[in-house]
Amino acid sequence: MRLVPLFLTLAFVAGPVAAQHQHAQRPDPQNPEGENGKTPPTWKVRLDRPDAEAVIGADDEADIFFVNMTPGWHITTEPAAIFYHPASTAEDSYRAETTIHLFDPKGRNEAFGLLLGGRNLDGTDASYDYFLIRNNGQFLIKRRTGGDTSVIQDWTPSEAITTFGADSGSSVSNTLAVEVGDEVGFFINGTEVVRLPRAAVHTDGLVGLRINHALNVHVSDLSVKAR
Repeated sequence: MRLVPLFLTLAFVAGPVAAQHQHAQRPDPQNPEGENGKTPPTWKVRLDRPDAEAVIGADDEADIFFVNMTPGWHITTEPAAIFYHPASTAEDSYRAETTIHLFDPKGRNEAFGLLLGGRNLDGTDASYDYFLIRNNGQFLIKRRTGGDTSVIQDWTPSEAITTFGADSGSSVSNTLAVEVGDEVGFFINGTEVVRLPRAAVHTDGLVGLRINHALNVHVSDLSVKAR
Protein backbone atom coordinates (compact mmCIF):
# COMPACT_ATOMS: atom_id res chain seq x y z
CA MET A 1 0.00 0.00 0.00
CA ARG A 2 1.13 3.56 -0.69
CA LEU A 3 1.78 5.71 2.39
CA VAL A 4 0.00 9.05 2.17
CA PRO A 5 -0.33 12.00 4.58
CA LEU A 6 -3.57 13.72 5.54
CA PHE A 7 -2.30 17.28 5.86
CA LEU A 8 -0.20 20.04 4.30
CA THR A 9 -0.56 23.07 2.04
CA LEU A 10 0.20 23.78 -1.62
CA ALA A 11 0.39 27.16 -3.36
CA PHE A 12 1.46 27.07 -6.99
CA VAL A 13 1.52 30.46 -8.72
CA ALA A 14 2.43 30.86 -12.39
CA GLY A 15 5.35 33.12 -13.19
CA PRO A 16 5.26 36.50 -14.92
CA VAL A 17 5.14 35.12 -18.46
CA ALA A 18 1.96 33.14 -17.79
CA ALA A 19 -0.92 34.96 -19.46
CA GLN A 20 -3.81 36.15 -17.29
CA HIS A 21 -6.21 33.67 -18.89
CA GLN A 22 -4.02 30.84 -17.63
CA HIS A 23 -4.90 31.64 -14.00
CA ALA A 24 -7.73 29.11 -13.93
CA GLN A 25 -5.37 26.44 -15.29
CA ARG A 26 -2.82 26.78 -12.50
CA PRO A 27 -2.78 24.10 -9.84
CA ASP A 28 -4.87 25.01 -6.79
CA PRO A 29 -4.24 23.13 -3.53
CA GLN A 30 -7.79 23.67 -2.28
CA ASN A 31 -9.52 22.98 -5.61
CA PRO A 32 -7.61 20.21 -7.38
CA GLU A 33 -7.87 19.66 -11.09
CA GLY A 34 -10.02 16.59 -11.35
CA GLU A 35 -11.04 14.62 -8.29
CA ASN A 36 -9.17 14.57 -5.03
CA GLY A 37 -7.27 11.30 -4.85
CA LYS A 38 -6.95 11.19 -8.63
CA THR A 39 -4.08 12.13 -10.94
CA PRO A 40 -4.34 15.81 -12.00
CA PRO A 41 -5.23 15.75 -15.72
CA THR A 42 -3.26 18.75 -16.98
CA TRP A 43 0.07 18.00 -15.31
CA LYS A 44 2.75 16.25 -17.33
CA VAL A 45 5.17 13.57 -16.17
CA ARG A 46 8.34 12.73 -18.08
CA LEU A 47 10.39 9.67 -17.16
CA ASP A 48 14.18 9.78 -17.43
CA ARG A 49 14.02 6.58 -19.45
CA PRO A 50 10.99 6.49 -21.77
CA ASP A 51 8.77 3.48 -21.15
CA ALA A 52 5.53 3.19 -23.09
CA GLU A 53 4.28 0.55 -20.65
CA ALA A 54 4.86 2.59 -17.49
CA VAL A 55 1.64 3.37 -15.59
CA ILE A 56 1.18 6.81 -14.04
CA GLY A 57 -1.94 7.13 -11.94
CA ALA A 58 -3.79 6.70 -8.66
CA ASP A 59 -3.62 2.91 -8.45
CA ASP A 60 -1.42 1.35 -5.76
CA GLU A 61 0.25 -0.74 -8.46
CA ALA A 62 1.13 2.26 -10.69
CA ASP A 63 4.79 2.75 -11.57
CA ILE A 64 4.36 6.38 -10.53
CA PHE A 65 1.61 7.14 -8.01
CA PHE A 66 0.69 10.81 -8.49
CA VAL A 67 -2.52 12.23 -7.02
CA ASN A 68 -4.24 15.36 -5.80
CA MET A 69 -4.38 15.29 -2.02
CA THR A 70 -5.98 18.44 -0.75
CA PRO A 71 -4.18 20.41 0.26
CA GLY A 72 -1.21 19.27 -1.81
CA TRP A 73 -0.01 16.39 -4.01
CA HIS A 74 1.40 13.00 -3.18
CA ILE A 75 4.01 11.28 -5.35
CA THR A 76 5.52 7.82 -5.03
CA THR A 77 7.99 6.80 -7.71
CA GLU A 78 9.53 3.65 -9.04
CA PRO A 79 11.31 5.25 -12.05
CA ALA A 80 12.78 8.76 -11.77
CA ALA A 81 10.73 11.52 -13.40
CA ILE A 82 9.99 15.23 -13.69
CA PHE A 83 6.54 16.71 -12.97
CA TYR A 84 5.36 20.04 -14.40
CA HIS A 85 2.32 22.08 -15.30
CA PRO A 86 2.44 23.64 -18.81
CA ALA A 87 1.28 27.06 -17.53
CA SER A 88 3.91 27.28 -14.80
CA THR A 89 6.58 29.38 -16.48
CA ALA A 90 8.90 32.08 -15.17
CA GLU A 91 11.45 34.55 -16.50
CA ASP A 92 13.39 37.68 -15.49
CA SER A 93 13.50 38.05 -11.67
CA TYR A 94 11.53 35.58 -9.59
CA ARG A 95 11.56 33.26 -6.59
CA ALA A 96 10.64 29.59 -7.00
CA GLU A 97 10.02 27.56 -3.85
CA THR A 98 8.85 24.11 -2.87
CA THR A 99 8.35 22.29 0.40
CA ILE A 100 8.67 18.53 0.11
CA HIS A 101 7.96 16.03 2.89
CA LEU A 102 10.05 12.87 2.67
CA PHE A 103 8.69 9.60 4.01
CA ASP A 104 10.98 6.78 5.12
CA PRO A 105 13.54 6.37 2.29
CA LYS A 106 14.54 2.98 3.73
CA GLY A 107 18.23 3.80 3.69
CA ARG A 108 18.30 5.09 0.11
CA ASN A 109 19.78 8.48 -0.75
CA GLU A 110 17.73 9.25 -3.84
CA ALA A 111 17.37 12.96 -4.64
CA PHE A 112 14.39 15.28 -5.08
CA GLY A 113 13.71 18.97 -5.53
CA LEU A 114 13.09 21.85 -7.94
CA LEU A 115 13.25 21.98 -11.73
CA LEU A 116 13.72 25.36 -13.45
CA GLY A 117 14.47 26.76 -16.88
CA GLY A 118 12.56 23.91 -18.51
CA ARG A 119 12.28 23.99 -22.31
CA ASN A 120 10.87 21.54 -24.84
CA LEU A 121 10.07 19.15 -22.02
CA ASP A 122 7.87 17.01 -24.24
CA GLY A 123 10.54 16.67 -26.95
CA THR A 124 13.76 14.76 -27.54
CA ASP A 125 15.80 17.93 -26.96
CA ALA A 126 14.31 18.68 -23.52
CA SER A 127 16.47 20.81 -21.25
CA TYR A 128 16.25 21.98 -17.66
CA ASP A 129 18.36 22.72 -14.60
CA TYR A 130 17.57 21.16 -11.24
CA PHE A 131 18.32 21.80 -7.57
CA LEU A 132 18.09 18.63 -5.49
CA ILE A 133 18.76 17.34 -2.00
CA ARG A 134 19.17 13.80 -0.70
CA ASN A 135 18.87 12.18 2.70
CA ASN A 136 22.61 12.05 3.41
CA GLY A 137 22.52 15.84 3.85
CA GLN A 138 23.89 16.89 0.46
CA PHE A 139 22.60 19.11 -2.35
CA LEU A 140 23.28 19.20 -6.09
CA ILE A 141 22.70 21.59 -8.99
CA LYS A 142 22.77 19.95 -12.40
CA ARG A 143 21.63 20.38 -16.02
CA ARG A 144 19.96 17.96 -18.40
CA THR A 145 20.09 18.59 -22.15
CA GLY A 146 18.47 15.85 -24.18
CA GLY A 147 20.06 12.62 -22.97
CA ASP A 148 23.13 14.32 -21.50
CA THR A 149 23.72 15.80 -18.05
CA SER A 150 26.34 18.20 -16.71
CA VAL A 151 27.19 19.30 -13.19
CA ILE A 152 26.81 22.94 -12.16
CA GLN A 153 27.42 22.39 -8.41
CA ASP A 154 28.51 18.90 -7.39
CA TRP A 155 27.14 17.12 -4.35
CA THR A 156 27.87 19.39 -1.38
CA PRO A 157 27.13 18.78 2.33
CA SER A 158 24.81 21.25 4.06
CA GLU A 159 23.72 21.35 7.68
CA ALA A 160 20.59 23.18 6.51
CA ILE A 161 19.09 19.92 5.20
CA THR A 162 16.71 18.07 7.50
CA THR A 163 17.32 14.34 7.15
CA PHE A 164 15.05 11.40 7.93
CA GLY A 165 16.21 9.26 10.83
CA ALA A 166 15.02 6.84 13.46
CA ASP A 167 13.41 9.62 15.54
CA SER A 168 11.84 11.55 12.65
CA GLY A 169 8.28 10.33 12.94
CA SER A 170 6.40 9.67 9.70
CA SER A 171 8.23 12.24 7.56
CA VAL A 172 10.60 15.21 7.46
CA SER A 173 10.18 18.39 5.44
CA ASN A 174 12.61 20.59 3.55
CA THR A 175 11.97 23.85 1.75
CA LEU A 176 14.06 24.53 -1.34
CA ALA A 177 14.05 27.95 -3.00
CA VAL A 178 15.80 29.63 -5.92
CA GLU A 179 15.96 33.43 -6.15
CA VAL A 180 16.69 34.70 -9.63
CA GLY A 181 18.00 38.21 -10.27
CA ASP A 182 21.38 39.49 -11.43
CA GLU A 183 22.69 36.39 -9.63
CA VAL A 184 20.96 33.16 -8.64
CA GLY A 185 20.75 32.21 -4.97
CA PHE A 186 19.90 28.68 -3.83
CA PHE A 187 18.30 28.21 -0.40
CA ILE A 188 17.49 25.25 1.85
CA ASN A 189 15.18 25.89 4.80
CA GLY A 190 15.95 29.61 4.60
CA THR A 191 19.74 29.21 4.45
CA GLU A 192 21.55 30.27 1.30
CA VAL A 193 23.81 27.37 0.34
CA VAL A 194 25.34 28.76 -2.87
CA ARG A 195 25.11 31.82 -5.13
CA LEU A 196 25.99 31.61 -8.81
CA PRO A 197 26.25 34.02 -11.74
CA ARG A 198 23.00 34.17 -13.68
CA ALA A 199 24.86 33.08 -16.82
CA ALA A 200 25.71 29.77 -15.10
CA VAL A 201 22.05 28.76 -14.67
CA HIS A 202 19.17 28.33 -17.12
CA THR A 203 16.39 30.22 -15.37
CA ASP A 204 13.79 31.20 -18.00
CA GLY A 205 11.20 28.52 -18.75
CA LEU A 206 9.05 25.98 -16.97
CA VAL A 207 9.28 25.40 -13.22
CA GLY A 208 8.38 22.06 -11.69
CA LEU A 209 9.62 19.11 -9.67
CA ARG A 210 12.17 16.36 -10.07
CA ILE A 211 11.69 13.20 -8.01
CA ASN A 212 14.21 10.38 -8.40
CA HIS A 213 13.29 6.71 -8.26
CA ALA A 214 11.96 4.78 -5.25
CA LEU A 215 10.82 7.83 -3.28
CA ASN A 216 7.64 8.55 -1.32
CA VAL A 217 7.01 12.30 -0.91
CA HIS A 218 4.27 14.86 -0.38
CA VAL A 219 4.57 18.31 -1.97
CA SER A 220 2.97 20.85 0.34
CA ASP A 221 4.10 24.03 -1.40
CA LEU A 222 5.24 24.91 -4.91
CA SER A 223 5.23 28.55 -5.94
CA VAL A 224 6.73 30.96 -8.45
CA LYS A 225 6.53 34.66 -7.64
CA ALA A 226 7.92 37.69 -9.42
CA ARG A 227 10.54 39.67 -7.48
